[in-house]
Amino acid sequence: MALSKPPARVGMLLLLSCAVVLTSFPSRLVSFSAGQAVAQNFVLPLRTRVEAFKGSSNWEEVNFQKSFSVRETAIVICDMWDKHWCQGATERVNGLARKMAPLIDQARARGIQIIHAPSDTMNFYKDTPWRKTMLEIPRATPPASKGLSDSPLPIDDADGGCDTPGDKQYKAWTCQHSAIQITGHDVVSDKGIEIYSLLQQRGIKNLFVMGVHTNMCVLNRTFAIKQMTNWGIACVLVRDLTDAMYNPQSRPYVSHEQGTELVIRHIEKYWCPTVLSQQLAEALRR
Repeated sequence: MALSKPPARVGMLLLLSCAVVLTSFPSRLVSFSAGQAVAQNFVLPLRTRVEAFKGSSNWEEVNFQKSFSVRETAIVICDMWDKHWCQGATERVNGLARKMAPLIDQARARGIQIIHAPSDTMNFYKDTPWRKTMLEIPRATPPASKGLSDSPLPIDDADGGCDTPGDKQYKAWTCQHSAIQITGHDVVSDKGIEIYSLLQQRGIKNLFVMGVHTNMCVLNRTFAIKQMTNWGIACVLVRDLTDAMYNPQSRPYVSHEQGTELVIRHIEKYWCPTVLSQQLAEALRR
């Protein structure tokens, strides 16, 4: 469906909503203190799903412990826009952004690389150090794809997945949600090859993914779970910091929350393990 332009008044409000982000731009990047002493690893309880008896369609939940190196870990924040064309999606993102912000700050303070990926808004960030840093990184050549694939999604999102009646698709977003700070050594990009090049340059092997929407961008963006997994990056979905574009009036006719959980389980089956934000926060405090 073609995207129409938002009304002029709406466009002005969107620009104003991004002003909070602009005021936080520093004049230069800041460095971590040379004397900062923090643990170099953290351990997480991860959740996945295993079909022990192949072909049985009987998937069992499996939980396991995994150690991660701070220096080899990044977080990518997927499409947490200031506004979405679907009002229900906008309201849920508002809540997610407020919950996400302190965790991002905590991870940054521990030395984890933060990657902001609000797609289709790069022009907004073109003059910032965080966008310029990404553009200066030499391009790496990704390996051949692993050729991994999955079964069809367990929900029907053919109607766009909006659960607020009457909403029409248009490009509603201008920048990332203002509750999520961009600062320090953070970077901004919406291109998989740029982000992959950053990971290779900095020796980062693990990518924690949060943001929206689980059944669309979180899986399918070039910087997100499917592509990065196929390029050999170990992804982990933060499962309570995501949301699906799902309308309960569509198959399988469950609540929005249940629809999101079904997609999360699909990801655990075919793509990567998941973790809760509280578990990540607790691990980073140790």
